Amino acid sequence: MIDLKQVRKVAHLARLKLTAEEEEKFTTQLSAILEYFEQLSELNTEDVPPTTRAIEVSNITRPDELEPFRDRQALLQQAPAQEDDFLSVPQILNTDEE
Repeated sequence: MIDLKQVRKVAHLARLKLTAEEEEKFTTQLSAILEYFEQLSELNTEDVPPTTRAIEVSNITRPDELEPFRDRQALLQQAPAQEDDFLSVPQILNTDEE
């Protein structure tokens, strides 16, 4: 069982300010969570493969397909700045070679 001192230490490490009421509440809640993990540790999991989820989930996104943009000029006109046929963006890398 987790005690009040341990809750205060965890709150300090997490940079949380807890009221006395919250400290008592978290002491009870964290103790219940740890007791549940103790129950889980009693299960035989030798033949259970490791997973990342409790249920199987599949990706429903479509695959990317490369295709040229149909109206290049309309796209360039929406840009805040352009230079010839290209979008102009602020420089983010230093070009000085030292």
